[in-house]
Amino acid sequence: MANHGEIRTRELKEGWTPLGALCRAIGQPYPFLLDGAGGPKRFSRRSFAGISPFIAIHSRGLKSTIEYLREGRVEEVQSHPFEILRSLLAKYSLAGGQLPPMTGGGMVGYLSYDLFPLIEKVGKTASDDLSMPDMFFCLYDAVVHFDNESGKAHLSHRQGAPEEVLQFWLSEPPEPPSPSLNFIDVALADLSPNQSREKFMGAVEKAREYIKAGDVYQVNLSQRFCLDYDVDPVDFYARLRSVSPAPFGACLFPQGFSIMSNSPERYLLIDGDYIETRPIKGTRPRGRTPEEDAALAAELKASVKDNAEHVMIVDLERNDLGRVCNYNTVHVPELAIVESYANVHHLVSTVAGRVHPSMDIVSCIKNSFPGGSITGAPKVRALEIIDELEPTARGVYCGSIGYIDFCGKVDLNIAIRTAVKKGGKLYFQVGGGIVHDSVPAEEYDETITKAQSFLKALSGKGRVWSQK
Repeated sequence: MANHGEIRTRELKEGWTPLGALCRAIGQPYPFLLDGAGGPKRFSRRSFAGISPFIAIHSRGLKSTIEYLREGRVEEVQSHPFEILRSLLAKYSLAGGQLPPMTGGGMVGYLSYDLFPLIEKVGKTASDDLSMPDMFFCLYDAVVHFDNESGKAHLSHRQGAPEEVLQFWLSEPPEPPSPSLNFIDVALADLSPNQSREKFMGAVEKAREYIKAGDVYQVNLSQRFCLDYDVDPVDFYARLRSVSPAPFGACLFPQGFSIMSNSPERYLLIDGDYIETRPIKGTRPRGRTPEEDAALAAELKASVKDNAEHVMIVDLERNDLGRVCNYNTVHVPELAIVESYANVHHLVSTVAGRVHPSMDIVSCIKNSFPGGSITGAPKVRALEIIDELEPTARGVYCGSIGYIDFCGKVDLNIAIRTAVKKGGKLYFQVGGGIVHDSVPAEEYDETITKAQSFLKALSGKGRVWSQK
């Protein structure tokens, strides 16, 4: 057992897996899994799981409910949710030095896309029909770390973490779960969209008019689908994970709903004074043969349109990081490289910098949220247009899921390829970037294609690929 002052680490018995931990954790207070299930090895080495936090935060607008779970009390707070995060991080921070992320625990949860009116001077008019928190975070003092390369698992905890929580993880591992083979007979006709084909195409045309007028260079538009079927969230996530493993997957269980994310995109990494974001813009399907696969990757790399869109977003992200970084430290170590996943090739860049001493973690998030790859450029005008043209609030979709640990490390995804189960229904949202030469019918068809990945997880049928 390693001991770092307030922090202790113990190796778990052989046989623990991320999915096994998730299955064992269901039924416990506020279980979570942050899952590096696949993709490039440098981003998918670690997974984290936990149960029984000591604090849970649920925020809507400027009103927050803070549950002090071990004290049995609830506090209602009128404050900016980011200020609540800042206050709690200051109270529970640890001197972690060069320890691995989430050593000694941290905050795990999500930032809803719909936080944007509290960040930028932009109103929100879209219908918030699902009524989920704008921000949800739990504070854990015991977290399981999985090394997906070695297969080993460790429990890291602060002194004073409840013994029953520690023993929960130090027990014998559960049987490794596998996705159910009882697929359901579901098709596109079973999905209820939040807008008609004509309305979505009209929104694309209106976005093109704004682009022609010089308001924006590009804007992301999406539509939401609903399936009236009471899926098991763990089984659904396991299926989604098996269809297309991703480095920034997640399962969260706030009050009254579940979130299953299979995201390939990092929104923000902070480690010491180092900060980076990795926007994705541009996609092709994987080929059916090695030759076709290589040709599709080469086509993406050479695409003038995809590269032009990508560079717009890279410039936006450079500007966002420039608001919090030391002068002349923001740089682009990787520009429009091709990364290959199970079903798609992506164009990805890394934008990085060194954080100015006057800027803390919360400042870094506030100055770059929501991520530029799922809004458009310029960002503020894109936010206004999205709010005008999309009929329902996005919620966690295009927000961010991940951790802020007590030692100051942060890793947050862009919550794309993300589904929500609430009230016996499954909701998921898909979209794409609109530019001057976008064709409304083709943009609509792209959202239908993207919806197929969720349907495949449910039905076991179909080839999955998408464009972004």
